[in-house]
Amino acid sequence: MNRLLLEGVVGSTAYGLATDSSDLDYTGIYVQPTADLLGLHPPQRERGTIISRTVGVDSCCHEIGKAMALMLSCNPTASEILWLEEWTHATDEGLDLIGLRECFLSARRVRNSYFGYATSQFSRLIERGRFAGSLETRREKHARHLMRLLWQGHTLYTTGHLPIRVENPERFHDFGRRIAADPDATAARELLAEYETLFDNATTVLPDEPPLEDLLQRIRRRAYLTDQQHGITP
Repeated sequence: MNRLLLEGVVGSTAYGLATDSSDLDYTGIYVQPTADLLGLHPPQRERGTIISRTVGVDSCCHEIGKAMALMLSCNPTASEILWLEEWTHATDEGLDLIGLRECFLSARRVRNSYFGYATSQFSRLIERGRFAGSLETRREKHARHLMRLLWQGHTLYTTGHLPIRVENPERFHDFGRRIAADPDATAARELLAEYETLFDNATTVLPDEPPLEDLLQRIRRRAYLTDQQHGITP
């Protein structure tokens, strides 16, 4: 049976951007039994995600191997669970992961990932054009998350800390309303350009490569050299 290590509320509720139509989003990290991983047919890492949906509640949990790989790529959705203010479930191992959260960060990957996700939100805005009713509301949501991702990514890049809850929710809601009324998403285009300049001119506190990557490389090199010393051919 899978063992849940860490779980928390994420999404619009955690950001302080929830509306009456927002779902409650949970994310989590679980560990699969070792016996499953050592068998003849171990599960593929890319399939290590469990998704469940009920009315008004969505849940997404990654197996720890997949979760850590996503965190090393600085994936915003996968990483944010480590930076919440509180969790609905946390084991000692889950708390260990939280304690290592800075070790997953690198300057290049933070910039590329957060800016890339924001650009993806912008593409959705352009493709959708002007909408009415519920689709227009969804367009506002994409605009809010575009602004959030840029703000979070730049803050993480310059301070080494990922803020989850936005400082002024109404500013983000106002931005969403402006985009909903503009089929060309001009304000979003300008915001992307502004943050590209901010990133270019910023001094980052993050390392070029995450320490965990360096640790893995050192372990592999050391193990390989030990094998050679004992006459073991890899």
